[in-house]
Amino acid sequence: MNFGNEALFFFSALGVFNGFVFGIYFLFLTRKKKISNYFLGALLLALSVRIGKSVLYYFNPSLLQVYLQIGLSGCWFIGPLLFFFIKSEKDQLKKVPQKWIWILLSLVVVIVAVGLVFPYQQYPQIWNRYVIRTIYLQWGIFMVLSGIELSGVIKKTRKPAQLKPFEIWPLVIFVVNLVIFSCYLLAIFQHWKGVYISGAVSFSLLLYVVILLLLYRRKSDNAQTPYAGRKLSEEDAQLLLKRLERAMLEKNVFKNPNLKLNDLAAEINVSAHQLSQLLNDNLGKGFTLFVNEYRIEEACKMLSTTKNLTIEAISDEVGFNSKSTFFTTFKKLKGMTPAMYQQRLKTTEVPTNG
Repeated sequence: MNFGNEALFFFSALGVFNGFVFGIYFLFLTRKKKISNYFLGALLLALSVRIGKSVLYYFNPSLLQVYLQIGLSGCWFIGPLLFFFIKSEKDQLKKVPQKWIWILLSLVVVIVAVGLVFPYQQYPQIWNRYVIRTIYLQWGIFMVLSGIELSGVIKKTRKPAQLKPFEIWPLVIFVVNLVIFSCYLLAIFQHWKGVYISGAVSFSLLLYVVILLLLYRRKSDNAQTPYAGRKLSEEDAQLLLKRLERAMLEKNVFKNPNLKLNDLAAEINVSAHQLSQLLNDNLGKGFTLFVNEYRIEEACKMLSTTKNLTIEAISDEVGFNSKSTFFTTFKKLKGMTPAMYQQRLKTTEVPTNG
């Protein structure tokens, strides 16, 4: 290889290596245990497998065909993982939808079955005529779905100042994936070798964009937490208490059984320390008691208005993880059990005359 090819190989291979590193980081090492981070990590690993195959094949056309099959199999997951990442980041999902799990499992079953029944080494024509085209068709469909999810953000690009940091993040990753997809699509149908390796180069650039965005997001997160590091004034405290009340009453965040101090703090845009300080200094209570009061009040409303739910079902509905915790908390705050409260409601109801 000449110097130009050596530099191209090094840059492309470095991107693949970094892709694996970042994929593992987002899957296992990131401190923010967000659903979108897991999908981003899986997406980077799938891209790394596909790009790695491209780099090896570009510089070594006699590469064993088993590696070609592995690379193309990784490509089968890129589109769905991109869509799931964008959707979970946009909607800030706290739990992976059951439907998504079944989709991913079905994708695994399909690609493994095809690989076992029609291995690339024995059936290259089937892969080149049918399997590869199916893979890229599926990838393209999910690219379109991802674009639809980001349509509102894409419109904002006419006025970049309106874009928020959390919107830039999925948009950039979508655009780079679109470039990679376009490069491979052109290479397949036009057989442009230069375009083929451009996908690998674009992926390497994506990794460096990811690094810059991580730094930008961290800086933006710090800048958007205006109360961090100082004691709250009375005016600030009242403003945050209003935000807190809105989060509890309008968004019903207390119904999340896995709600943590950090989650609620992020909801009103303060640090966990500041939220704890706000609750203790201004309301005289801790996080657990504060949330449980809302849960019990909601339970009381449901006990008085809902006739077709059991007490256990109401416990789940208002956000308690266990029936025993619900009963203990209810008795502590109301001085009686849920059943006693429900019975008292029945005895105080005014009978209607027919």
